[in-house]
Amino acid sequence: MIPYADLLERFRAQLRIQGHLVGVVAGAGLIGSYAMMGGADFLLALSSGRYRIMGRGSYAGYYCYGSSNEITMELGTRELLPILPNAPILFGLAASDPFIHLYEYLKEIKSRGFAGVTNFPTIALIDGQFRRALEEDGNVYEREVEALALAHHLGLFTVAFVTCEEEASAMLRVGVDVICVHLGLTKGGFMGAKKYISLAEAKQICDRIFTPCERTRPEIIRMIYAGPANTPPDVDYLYRHTGAQGYIGGSTFDRIPAEQAVLQTIRAFKQTGLDMPSEHFAAEMRAQDAVDFVKKYVHEHYGREIRLRDLAIVLHVSPSYLSARFKQETGMSFTTFLLSYRMERARALLEAGELSCKEAAARSGYMDYAQFSKMFRKYQGISPRDVRFSR
Repeated sequence: MIPYADLLERFRAQLRIQGHLVGVVAGAGLIGSYAMMGGADFLLALSSGRYRIMGRGSYAGYYCYGSSNEITMELGTRELLPILPNAPILFGLAASDPFIHLYEYLKEIKSRGFAGVTNFPTIALIDGQFRRALEEDGNVYEREVEALALAHHLGLFTVAFVTCEEEASAMLRVGVDVICVHLGLTKGGFMGAKKYISLAEAKQICDRIFTPCERTRPEIIRMIYAGPANTPPDVDYLYRHTGAQGYIGGSTFDRIPAEQAVLQTIRAFKQTGLDMPSEHFAAEMRAQDAVDFVKKYVHEHYGREIRLRDLAIVLHVSPSYLSARFKQETGMSFTTFLLSYRMERARALLEAGELSCKEAAARSGYMDYAQFSKMFRKYQGISPRDVRFSR
């Protein structure tokens, strides 16, 4: 197990050099192995991850199908730790488990080789009448705060899942290392959440939580989990517009890639090695996948002329439908998203200092510099020239 001080130093160095961290919920040894090979900074052993590998939904970890802590312990000690002895692996602790003594169980977690702890399943994701009933029975968020306080005392790395400012404040007071805003179940794929917040709403939540965190403890590591962010462009948007310094993914890294790989491979074999006709693929594509395609296309081709109508034709949907779905999921129109993204990329090019203002405009899809300058001022609040020469 990596010593706590060394692990924290490693993560802070990673933030200074690359600007962000990536945590992966690994529900099987195979997922954990390839996640670390891909560059993941740490793994999380969570009961929900195990259920996903079984073909069940993430919320199965909240029900009494089995002991969450026992499932997590078996996953970690039998599949993850033996094959990844040098990887930082965090234990998802169900702090409200009535059959454990928190302090003694945390000592066992550490002795087994886990590098840290997170509060999952967390009561923070439950509301309404069921939440009130749980709290009346003693299942309160404060129990999770107590668990991470004890874990910190024992020298374990701590990641706190929070959903509001009050929860974040409580976790900050006990010295946790990471505040991770849980944005709900991951969208996308066949088993993904059907109802989820937009990226714009996710930004507002992150701002409300991260701003006081930065003011209270500037050194705190700030991360986000799942919700509407399940592609690199989504996460990049939240990196650029919030104080987020990292991303933790579950379905993003196990369920969705597995769905896509297995489906496409089997279909390819069924089609005698030929790709499935695009019409068939588009007919089965879920609405959120179409929006993800558009965002990815903008991310890769923002310097070209891009028309939503053309993308709709390729996806075999109507432009009005794609436009409405895009705004529903992102909280902004396609035009606003495209212009905002172009201006963000143009600013990055100008700040790098390697291109002139006109060259940055051309790279961003503008041959008319006057129009580019007008749009840049509108979305960035400053002229391209001022950015270029403020270095």
